Amino acid sequence: MNYTKTYEEMLSDDRKKLFIDIRESEEFEKNSPPEAVNIPREEFRERIDELPKDEPIYLICYSGKYSDELCEVLSPKGYEIYSIKSGIYSYYKYTIEHQLSDEEEQEKRCREIERSIIKKYRRDLWSQFTKAINTYELIKDGDKIAVCISGGKDSMLMAKLFQELLKHGKKYFDVVYLVMNPGYNDINYTTILNNAKLMQIPITVFDSDIFDIVADESGSPCYLCARMRRGALYSKAKELGCNKIALGHHYDDVIETILMGMLYGGQFQTMMPKLHSTNFEGMELIRPLYLIREESIKKWREYNNLTFINCACRLTESCASCGGTEKGSKRAEIKELIAELRERSPFIEANIFKSVENVHLNAIVAYKTADGEKHHFLDRY
Repeated sequence: MNYTKTYEEMLSDDRKKLFIDIRESEEFEKNSPPEAVNIPREEFRERIDELPKDEPIYLICYSGKYSDELCEVLSPKGYEIYSIKSGIYSYYKYTIEHQLSDEEEQEKRCREIERSIIKKYRRDLWSQFTKAINTYELIKDGDKIAVCISGGKDSMLMAKLFQELLKHGKKYFDVVYLVMNPGYNDINYTTILNNAKLMQIPITVFDSDIFDIVADESGSPCYLCARMRRGALYSKAKELGCNKIALGHHYDDVIETILMGMLYGGQFQTMMPKLHSTNFEGMELIRPLYLIREESIKKWREYNNLTFINCACRLTESCASCGGTEKGSKRAEIKELIAELRERSPFIEANIFKSVENVHLNAIVAYKTADGEKHHFLDRY
């Protein structure tokens, strides 16, 4: 039996009804349909007796997975119950499409988004963006940069920052806003396109079959997928005449990478602000959000009531169903560890970041140079 309905079909049901968001309370409070009440999935089964049998019940979760499962359990018990197809993204899609239907409102929204970057969040976003560019010499006159957009909050903000830099900056360079579709599901792909239209980002889209290729990989396909996506972006950027690609990694990604390498990889290294490509001659990778805190990006997103895709992976069901929270991953563990350490000292994150700038080679047992040559302290003892 099919228990699914679209968000629009739920709205068109003019009967008295109960609409329940079964995501975690934290996610519900950030962004949820205005008609919904919140009963987190962990509590839902304990509160089944509270549900009415004389009116329809609609459930919404991240992807539709858990709401489908609850419908299968409750429908045979006499409840008229439906699962919102594609979960919260169905609501996001509906909201964005209705914003885009009014051109005057769309133009106003885009100007407000741009103004918030330059005015309200100038210190946390704009100033840190330009500081990273100047500190690490990320952009030079004559560059042509492929700004790579995955559809998440970080890359979408990066695209808007580049637009503002072209308006207000003093450097002379060119930009391509590049979107690769590695096999997104329809709801994610549509969300990316609609957000680009809402924010007036002139994207260049190209398709690849990376998700299909890595789907047959045993174990976790993430490492192979990431490498293939990076290679595809380099290749397309070079084809378009670019000499650099820009990725949306931020300050928190940097410090998490440092700790992950130490605790899980037994090595001390960082995510560099820029890199020469080893496989694509003449190409560089730059990270212009290097000094921007993730919390600042979230505040900007929420202030503007923007909704981006969280996890685009269609291969790992847990990603889609958890809303992109990375729960259970090593990176999630590191995030929690850093949050715990921050409660003890507000300087922890800054100290982790600065640790890779304050390396004393005389106090290092061994290290490797870029060509792989290993040096040991006994060599010069």
